[in-house]
Amino acid sequence: MKKKSILFISFMVIMIVMGASDSLRGVFSLVFEQHFALSTFEVSLIVTISYIGNLVFLFFGGSFVDRYNKKKVFLTVLLLWMCGALLFVLTDNFYLLLFGMFLCMGTSTLINTTINILVPVVFAASPGLIVNVLFFVQGIGTSTSQNVAGRFATGFSVWKWVNTILLLLAVLGMILLCHSEIPDVKKEEKEKVSLKSILNQPAFIFLIVIFGFYFIAEHGILNWLVLYGTKELKLSTKGAAGYLSVFFGGITVGRLIFAPVVQKLGPKNSILVFGNIGMVFYALGIVLGGRAIALLSISGLSISIVYPTLLLLIQNYFKKDRAATATGVIISVATIFDIVFNMVFGSLTDKIGLKYSFYILPVSIIGFSIIYFLFTRTVKETANE
Repeated sequence: MKKKSILFISFMVIMIVMGASDSLRGVFSLVFEQHFALSTFEVSLIVTISYIGNLVFLFFGGSFVDRYNKKKVFLTVLLLWMCGALLFVLTDNFYLLLFGMFLCMGTSTLINTTINILVPVVFAASPGLIVNVLFFVQGIGTSTSQNVAGRFATGFSVWKWVNTILLLLAVLGMILLCHSEIPDVKKEEKEKVSLKSILNQPAFIFLIVIFGFYFIAEHGILNWLVLYGTKELKLSTKGAAGYLSVFFGGITVGRLIFAPVVQKLGPKNSILVFGNIGMVFYALGIVLGGRAIALLSISGLSISIVYPTLLLLIQNYFKKDRAATATGVIISVATIFDIVFNMVFGSLTDKIGLKYSFYILPVSIIGFSIIYFLFTRTVKETANE
């Protein structure tokens, strides 16, 4: 088997693990709440710590990917994720759970971002197609774990067993990665990337706000839909997890069936078309409430291509030797939106209830669409060198 094929398989295995791992916070939120006797604010702290991990790992990690051997950096980050998963398996302590969330979420997002940076280098002929296929595979991990765990998330022991399975799969992905090759661009090893050159790009602030609003919209559903469905819509945990599973199932399927469309339309136009359609269904599903929540689930199909395609789009505005650094800085700063949202959301929910605090989500996706439209009209792509 060619080493490029081994690399692709290792990426798929790792993406499945990362997708499943990232989805478990929302599915097990009720289990955490009951097991540790937490308030809604304390549940939100679990999510907040996760996104602080995002900020830290992406801010510093992108620079490491640009400056050092990509394969060694990738393996190191994957090993750190495994350390976090071990904490979940071996401990039963709220503070160690928080630290594990910091490690796993931070490294998971850095791994996803690094794969997006590597795809155009390894699979130069069709990066848009490959990226969306890989995120389709990740979606399988997300949707499957939500569906299965949602049915059996009856106690903390299930949490441990699920993480044990993911840890074993991560070991398989690491073994495959060790037997593959990841190319490096020589000048990336020697040159220190200028952060100032990234900050001065006109696209920088726009992309931070675009990612920030999108993060609130997608991650808000991932982390809070089960709690919202059970407490406000009076659904069973199984039913609420089912709607969540359909949402991410749509994201999964959409990334596969729309990948050729993205390749044809290009990143900028693809996000404009699919993002706006998804925004309408998403906002209506939450604002109308009740059975209309099905519209929210359906919206996942349309917004499926937004995140991986946004990651590809970044590379159209920054030179190759600083693409990973730029991506890391943009996403890490955008993660502040996630951190602030979860802190405010948890506190606000304790005061006014989930029903009204949940309206932050449709406002966020509408904000995403408006800012992205302005971005496409005012900022020109930079020739990549």
